[in-house]
Amino acid sequence: MALRRFYHEIKGKKVSEVPEHVKPMLSFDYIKKAIQRGMDNYHAKYIETSSPEPLFHICYGGMIFSYLVALPHERRHLEHQQQHAQHH
Repeated sequence: MALRRFYHEIKGKKVSEVPEHVKPMLSFDYIKKAIQRGMDNYHAKYIETSSPEPLFHICYGGMIFSYLVALPHERRHLEHQQQHAQHH
């Protein structure tokens, strides 16, 4: 949704006008306010309604995080296994 809105905002602009439009969006205050708005929306949608989805978000996030942490080790293991198979 945010990308669609951003696309529609810059669609009618000339290429030289785009940096002037984007530059304020990259400021620390704008990013801080955008994150705060997102947290407020999340709180209103899930926390205030007593939804179980935040638990699912934590579980899925934990699984993704553990996968990403273990990925370099698994890739090294796979590379070693493939090298070992080539020598024999």
